[in-house]
Amino acid sequence: MVSDPRALVETVVRAADDVKGFDIVVLDISQITTFSDYFVIISGRSTTHVKAIADRIRDYAGREGVRASRREGYDEGRWILLDYDDVVVHVFLDSERAFYNLERLWGDAPVVDVPANL
Repeated sequence: MVSDPRALVETVVRAADDVKGFDIVVLDISQITTFSDYFVIISGRSTTHVKAIADRIRDYAGREGVRASRREGYDEGRWILLDYDDVVVHVFLDSERAFYNLERLWGDAPVVDVPANL
């Protein structure tokens, strides 16, 4: 079971990379807010791809004994949010990501380097 948020972030990044999620960015928001430690932001090329990325993340996290407390946006597949409490995953259709630009919104958060091939 994944017990620390950083380990879950690594699992999420591996899962997204496994199905060709791209432009993966991890933001450390722990010093900015109390509701979570990390945002993981991932892009997909189509709604089908966005759903596949979210499904793979849920599968990998589930193998570690971790379940999302909330999932939003899956039916539309344009912006899927997977809330693992300490880690919030945003899987975007590339155009939606550009529109909402969470990286700018959370610009004070440091970017964390997490290689996909851990």
